[in-house]
Amino acid sequence: MPIIDRLSYQSRLRFIHTGEKFFFSVITLLLCVGSRSIPLALYVFLTTGILTVCKGGIPVFEYLKLLTVPLVFLGLNSMVLGLAVCREPLDLFAVSIGQWYLTASVDTAMYGIRVFLTAMASVSCLYTLSCNTPMTDFILFLKRIRIPALLIELMLLIYRFIFILLDCTHAISVSQRARLGNRSYKSSLRSFASLVSSLFVRAVGRSSLLYDAMESRCYDGVLAILPEEQHPKKREIFLIILYELSAIFILWLTA
Repeated sequence: MPIIDRLSYQSRLRFIHTGEKFFFSVITLLLCVGSRSIPLALYVFLTTGILTVCKGGIPVFEYLKLLTVPLVFLGLNSMVLGLAVCREPLDLFAVSIGQWYLTASVDTAMYGIRVFLTAMASVSCLYTLSCNTPMTDFILFLKRIRIPALLIELMLLIYRFIFILLDCTHAISVSQRARLGNRSYKSSLRSFASLVSSLFVRAVGRSSLLYDAMESRCYDGVLAILPEEQHPKKREIFLIILYELSAIFILWLTA
């Protein structure tokens, strides 16, 4: 089972109404992206992380492991945004490369930091939704708000196949390393080509098996999901409104 699915079923926030979690995450995400405020990004990143770990019961190590990939990717991208290659050095620092300088100013560095923190806060918002909401609950919520059935089914099938292909890729890669398939650059290229071709064949085979399994269960173009009754609670709605007002108040203070 994918790690996000496993965590969402174990979460103590699983039975909170999906609409509450959805609107909480989306509104907070829009505030972060729209304002690009560093204090608000820090506030959102910390509070949503604490909510997911402490209130949702998600293990700290698992949550930090999920943050590792966006942390590295966004950190490198923000570093590139904060640097410049110019003929004249800027005021923060400069490294001479022939007639050019790898340099940065206070403004460009602050821009990179702002983008990085805003992006990490946005990722934390999405993790608050995904780590506490099983995919079946989210699909049912999308049906209730009248998202087209075709888009929902495509989203669900693509989501499942991503993890199936990742598992296949990992298994093939482990097998190649066990046979010293990466002992040299030439053998690594050969192993990579073999991995891609094998993955394509397995993907086609898995898709055929999946369709056969769906047909055997009377699939008629609509994925049937057994609903679970979840009702919004006034206390939770009040806390969400209070949180969004506190975020707006931070924006007002730091404007």
